[in-house]
Amino acid sequence: MQFHDTIAAISTPPGRGGIGVVRISGPEALRIAGGLLREAPEWNPRIAFLAELADEQGNTVDHVVVTYFAAPRSYTAEDVVEISCHGSPVVLRFAVERACRLGARPAEPGEFTLRAFANGRIDLPQAEAVRDLIDATTLYQARVAARQTGGSVSRRIQPLKNQLLELISLLEAGIDFAEDDISVAPPEEILRRLTPVRDGIDRLAASFTFGKLVHDGFTLAIAGRPNVGKSSLFNRLVEQERAIVTEIPGTTRDVVSETAALEGIPVRFMDTAGIRVSADTVEALGIERSFQAMADADLTLVVLDASAEPDDEDRALLARAQAQGRFLLVANKMDLPRRKQPEPGAIPVSALSGEGIERLRKRILEAVAPGGVMEQQDGFITSVRHVTLLRETLEALDHARTAVEIGIPHEMVLLDLYAGLRPIDAITGATTADDILNRIFSTFCIGK
Repeated sequence: MQFHDTIAAISTPPGRGGIGVVRISGPEALRIAGGLLREAPEWNPRIAFLAELADEQGNTVDHVVVTYFAAPRSYTAEDVVEISCHGSPVVLRFAVERACRLGARPAEPGEFTLRAFANGRIDLPQAEAVRDLIDATTLYQARVAARQTGGSVSRRIQPLKNQLLELISLLEAGIDFAEDDISVAPPEEILRRLTPVRDGIDRLAASFTFGKLVHDGFTLAIAGRPNVGKSSLFNRLVEQERAIVTEIPGTTRDVVSETAALEGIPVRFMDTAGIRVSADTVEALGIERSFQAMADADLTLVVLDASAEPDDEDRALLARAQAQGRFLLVANKMDLPRRKQPEPGAIPVSALSGEGIERLRKRILEAVAPGGVMEQQDGFITSVRHVTLLRETLEALDHARTAVEIGIPHEMVLLDLYAGLRPIDAITGATTADDILNRIFSTFCIGK
């Protein structure tokens, strides 16, 4: 993949702001950027200088700061010029249009990062992490994506790939020396080398359980009878007064949702209507939506009133939550005089005082990400594409192991090993087809 033309684009978000950046990359970047300025400067790499952005008649349009990054020490590994203008959409659009009249063309979505990948500046997991970093909604997501742009995923995959290549080389050598009756790869040696590769790939694929939560977040529904403090607990967890709280039972008639971060993981909290038998048509519709929210949620908090005895409606709701899947039982209003001890397994909290809320947060994370602490090391998988390819590799390596155990010739074992290598290459970009690259980079914003 080679790029012979020069591209230009606005690299800052649409709208007005203090600063807007126009990025130009390619072999003609210096000539085109010089044509945009009243006076072409001495192009000293990595030194910012003040210049005047001018029109065709030499009239000043804006005072700008220009920075030149010489190939290959630039984002794209090509000559790159970045022009920092005042953040006027009119000025930024003028700069790009004039650059195109001088010989550049508008960049496609993600084309700067695509050029960085094609020129060997970054590998494919690093390129995909750039998009995740831009799309991050929490600081923890940004930190994870930043580690991945630094190559954390590649550092975990590469040693496993090297071990697999060594095993393939061993079997290829064994085939070459087969006429001399030299056994360079007995079954025990093949399995000894294959097992750590297979186990390493399996651990990396398993890390997607936690990585998916980091990347996509999860949904949590808060359910219970009217007036057990669901809305107060909802407000406490999202750390803002989002839901209306009154002493009148049935205040919440519809599902109220809000997205907030829980230990850096985005969570969509849903406060549902109080569940009870009701003849009111509007309230009955709200209760039906509450049941639907419970069914759709990744986790449900079933809230009980710790100051009152559980009744039939509490028990019916608990039975429904148990039938639907994962849930946590929460005993709210622990600040009030209690008539009995909380239900077994219930997490005691007070939405009013904040008692037990931190413990509840930890229990929520433990429920949705069992063993998540282990997965929080560098290099866990957050991409569906990556985990799908790793599972293809696992399947191929399992076939290879079975073939070795039952005495299949090495030529056939090699077919399975190569089948396991190809998905790894597709992750790192060594053998990735153009249509896959286009699909990946088309999801980027223009200018990145």
